[in-house]
Amino acid sequence: MTTRRHLLTGGGLTVLGLAVGLGACGARAASGAFEVTHTDAEWRKLLPPDAYAVLRQQRTERAGTSPLDHFYKKGVYNCRGCDLPLFSSATKFDSGTGWPSFWKPLPNAVGERLDSSDFMQRTEVHCRRCGGHLGHVFPDGPKPTGLRYCMNGVALSFKAA
Repeated sequence: MTTRRHLLTGGGLTVLGLAVGLGACGARAASGAFEVTHTDAEWRKLLPPDAYAVLRQQRTERAGTSPLDHFYKKGVYNCRGCDLPLFSSATKFDSGTGWPSFWKPLPNAVGERLDSSDFMQRTEVHCRRCGGHLGHVFPDGPKPTGLRYCMNGVALSFKAA
């Protein structure tokens, strides 16, 4: 027998499922005027599937899967979408989160915007040149900035110094 409680519970779960699904599917790279632009089809051809999912669809790679997480050679980490230098290896640190982390980006390298997806409020970080999603910044990093730029390794490429 269907009761009012069953209907309300089922309806609430349906709405919750739709909200989660739309949050994951509706997210896209930062919008606006960027120096480097491509059609969606061009981005798909230029990027490997995992990098496309992160940079253009704001997905997140699984924690602990990036070879760049425990990588500490001297050099610069660039945007995998447009090759813009983003972070110096001098600002990289082991955050213990499973993602490459930095305490400061290079000047004029990234943009930020509020990200309220997945029932959270965070600050999303994107490449200022192509708008590609890189990760998020949190206020729990080391000195001198106290910030933790938690980046998806598939969104980055490394150039040795």
